[in-house]
Amino acid sequence: MGRLEGKIALVTGAGNARGLGAATAERFAQEGAFVYLTDIDLAGAEGVASKIRENGDMAEAHAHDVTSEGDWDTLFAQIRKGHGRLDILVNNAGIAILKPIADLTAADWERQNRINLDSVFYGTQRAVALMRQTGGGGSIINLSSMAGLVGVPACAAYGAAKGGVRTFSKVIAMECAAEGIRCNSVHPGMIETAMQDVARRDNPDGFKEIVAGIPMQRMGTPADIANMNLFLASDESSYITGAELVVDGGATAM
Repeated sequence: MGRLEGKIALVTGAGNARGLGAATAERFAQEGAFVYLTDIDLAGAEGVASKIRENGDMAEAHAHDVTSEGDWDTLFAQIRKGHGRLDILVNNAGIAILKPIADLTAADWERQNRINLDSVFYGTQRAVALMRQTGGGGSIINLSSMAGLVGVPACAAYGAAKGGVRTFSKVIAMECAAEGIRCNSVHPGMIETAMQDVARRDNPDGFKEIVAGIPMQRMGTPADIANMNLFLASDESSYITGAELVVDGGATAM
């Protein structure tokens, strides 16, 4: 306990109780961080925050459209007013519209890039500015995907955005390393979230085949990602920046 004691953290896309953002927010709070958790679904975010507070930890929920620069500015104004600094940013919010290239529309492409990539730029830019102002360094953790490393069918837009997150994170790491501001990307494989329920329902045989093809022969859990995020947020990873951390049961090692 206490690996993030006294730190101020922001986790986006944390309104789904079964999602990676919620698991990360809960894990950070357990380790002593005050967590701002945001989502376009305020009721969902408040539900996660309430659970954290019921456990005796600290969290505050905010409505937040990550594609809106105005929402980012409002959120950071609230963080400045509430705590005056930010130690950890987890750009977790994201969506997946999985279609083969023939069926992918321009609107599908633009929406995924707006939510999965543009939002990472907006959040990172503001976090770096605040971290520089306070001079205490910080950790920025950007959620990419195994689809940002290797080609995955039906992931043209999703993979392009997540690949962008990977390279963007390395550039920020180089720009900010001398100031003690670290930036890394995390690349989940197949994780047991609500998103997988649809795949399991619509294509049960294919789903089983995909899972069986993972070297560890199981999907990961949100806790697997939350624990990686905790490591990167903590001082235990103080010499790690510009890295891509893969959490996929060995899928991309094949």
